[in-house]
Amino acid sequence: ESSSVAAGEREQVSYERAEMKTVLASRLVKVPEGVEVTIKARVVKVKGPRGELSRDFGHQSVEVTKIDASTIKVEKWFGLKKELACIRSICAAITNMITGVTKGFRYKMRLVYAHFPINAVINGDKEVEIRNFLGQKRFFKTTMRADTTIVKCGKVKDQLILEGNDIDAVSQSAAAIQQSCKVKRKDIRKFLDGVFVSAKGPIEDEE
Repeated sequence: ESSSVAAGEREQVSYERAEMKTVLASRLVKVPEGVEVTIKARVVKVKGPRGELSRDFGHQSVEVTKIDASTIKVEKWFGLKKELACIRSICAAITNMITGVTKGFRYKMRLVYAHFPINAVINGDKEVEIRNFLGQKRFFKTTMRADTTIVKCGKVKDQLILEGNDIDAVSQSAAAIQQSCKVKRKDIRKFLDGVFVSAKGPIEDEE
């Protein structure tokens, strides 16, 4: 009898600690004029003046619907607190896609060195070679992701400019450049050389 009472107490405790589910949580995304959005099976395609972007949100159990030409609705039924966090993430991703096809994104990177001057050689507009990093003979080559392009800034010395429509591709290209020339086997508090992001944002806001 005591064992059955203890089991009942355990069941009661586990029930009390159960997390409450939200019946319905939703969020809206506004679509500006000149941008066309199509949604099919949680695959969102955004078309604008600068081009077209597509992203698949099939890994998330949410409803993505187009209410009208200027409004997109993302909703989640019976979700826990952590599951509801994906709603804002998906809305932010769609907003970034809209910004990408209307304005585009620009990342600025600076070549930072104390003694050995870093030299960046750009092949076309899709590949960059970092040379003479800490006096090394080897080259550190990085290829841009997707539609991202890279050029040298004519006005500012030792500055690279990355531009593209897909914020993920542009930011990952910048991260790949930074990580390609990391200081190894030295004290990074003393050896501060490298290529670092100095500014980022939509192209219209940067100018």
